[in-house]
Amino acid sequence: MTARPKLMIAFLIICLSASAQMDTIKTDAGFISGRINKDDSIHIYKGIPFAAPPVGELRWKSPQPVAHWPGIKKCDAFAASPMQNKPVPFMMYTAPYLIPPSPISEDCLYLNVWTGAKSSKEKRPVMVWIYGGGFVSGGTACAIYDGENMAKKGVVFVSIPYRVGVFGFLAHPQLTKESNGKSSGNYALLDQIAALKWVQKNIAAFGGDPNNVTIIGQSAGAFSVCALTASPLAKGLFKRAIAESGAMFSAMDRIENLQSAEKIGADWMQKIHATSIEDLRKISADSLQKLSAGFNAGPVIDGYVLPKDVYSIYNNHEQNDVAILTGWNADDGFPPNAPDVATYIQQSKEKYGILADDYLKAFPGNTTDEVKKSLFAFNRDETFAWQAYAWATLETTKGKNPVYVYLFKRTSPGEEQYGAFHSSEIPFALDNLQTWDLQWTDADKNLADIISDYWVNFAKTGNPNGNNLPAWKPFNVAEKEVMNLDIDKQSMEPIAVQNEFDFFDEYEAMLRNKK
Repeated sequence: MTARPKLMIAFLIICLSASAQMDTIKTDAGFISGRINKDDSIHIYKGIPFAAPPVGELRWKSPQPVAHWPGIKKCDAFAASPMQNKPVPFMMYTAPYLIPPSPISEDCLYLNVWTGAKSSKEKRPVMVWIYGGGFVSGGTACAIYDGENMAKKGVVFVSIPYRVGVFGFLAHPQLTKESNGKSSGNYALLDQIAALKWVQKNIAAFGGDPNNVTIIGQSAGAFSVCALTASPLAKGLFKRAIAESGAMFSAMDRIENLQSAEKIGADWMQKIHATSIEDLRKISADSLQKLSAGFNAGPVIDGYVLPKDVYSIYNNHEQNDVAILTGWNADDGFPPNAPDVATYIQQSKEKYGILADDYLKAFPGNTTDEVKKSLFAFNRDETFAWQAYAWATLETTKGKNPVYVYLFKRTSPGEEQYGAFHSSEIPFALDNLQTWDLQWTDADKNLADIISDYWVNFAKTGNPNGNNLPAWKPFNVAEKEVMNLDIDKQSMEPIAVQNEFDFFDEYEAMLRNKK
């Protein structure tokens, strides 16, 4: 045998050995195996336990350590999604956006990893995905959240679950007492923090770098990302943050403090005729889900996970100061119930008082159609767009790291009636157009490649630029430009709705001065 064939054989043996290193992974709780994708480039591990099942006595407790297991645990399928109502398609939200109808279970704390690393020594950047769902639904098994294509771009991609609804956010004086007076009501955020701690301990075995972790979320996941940047319990668990359509800076947000959240919990218990947390823990998860209809789920300013409101934390530069990439979609939000013109103007004057004229300039209502458009814009701005703008402004003026802000404008083919709707950027950002059966154009595929490259570059270095991409400048409070993302152009442009944001700045300042 000549020297050249010998070298080729040696090279193949090395490659096969390196790949074999990833077939079985040692985690802090035991060994796991997964599967490999069709072209043998990505190892996939699904359903890895990162905390004990939050059932029985562990319902409404902080996530507890996983029990060690013997042998090798097979982790090749998604675990159950958290307890929630059965997912039903509505409007534009069809199969790719919905978790599979089963299984749904209280036993849900299992994460997933996609990696193209050939050994544990590679130290690839890590992206940790946190799903949306209004804090009452969602799960890691949605098709558009698949991590294979992002892993092919050089990151280790992780998707993490968390409890939702009453299971993730019930606050009650008895629960606060159980926690030695620390808090209650933020179990969902504690789940996310536990998952990030798991990443710190274990991701190196998957070829990831625990010192280069980017958290990324959309909608409620973006609100979660924002909360994690403000929580002292998450300090040091990540280096960067990406938030798509969501943050927690508005004084109009109905975010409860611990006392009011405990009252909501106590009132709900009384409504369902339960006398103690012990009684509630004896109720089946399915029955409890049905009894929780109308329960107000969401993060709590509890003095522990969230010491105070997020705006104040940032304004006092007490946040986990990391680089931020955030933005919104042109048609974020949902169609409102619009009153007639006279009622709209009267309600505007009653609600905004001395600022009513400024409000009506920003959100005019001279015709029925204009009222509808203004209310939709207000909904988009209040919940998503202005939130991203406020975040960028605060971090730029109070923090030390750059912020990159985008506006996603592409209307998916066949979805023209909905525009660039809430969540429509996800298949582009995660390079997953193939999961949604639409007539995608080459321009769409190119846009998905560009946006996902921006996201991956940001995870790698804290800067989305590179790979001959259109230049994306950090946010500047004087210029107030954002990166417009559409199929025909990706460019820095002034904020088109700055007059609306100016009103929110004025109104929010007035609300804060009243507190």
